Amino acid sequence: QVQLVESGGGLVQAGGSLRLSCAAPGRFISIAAMGWHRQAPGKQRELVASFTTGGRTTYADSVKGRFTISRDNAKNTVYLQMNSLTPEDTAVYYCNADVIGWDGRRQYWGQGTQVTVSS
Repeated sequence: QVQLVESGGGLVQAGGSLRLSCAAPGRFISIAAMGWHRQAPGKQRELVASFTTGGRTTYADSVKGRFTISRDNAKNTVYLQMNSLTPEDTAVYYCNADVIGWDGRRQYWGQGTQVTVSS
């Protein structure tokens, strides 16, 4: 069992920045993919950014050029640096990870962290 630990959400003014982090403590073989989704009120959950299998990164079009995902493999942690935030970025941000353990591959989700951008 892997319990993702998220931090870094909060309230920021438009144009500001926030940095989210997500750690995956526990014992497992490897992490196949890890990243961030978000869900705004009344909207479906959407991919924001992630590291995919092989180490490639993918970003939602709406955040390209403003958000950067990075990782620390030694700490099994990913970070999401969010710059030039707009009110449209307001959402609950969820970390997720595809973890390969001794009992197979499973997907885990964090509890979510609120990001609120005021205009």
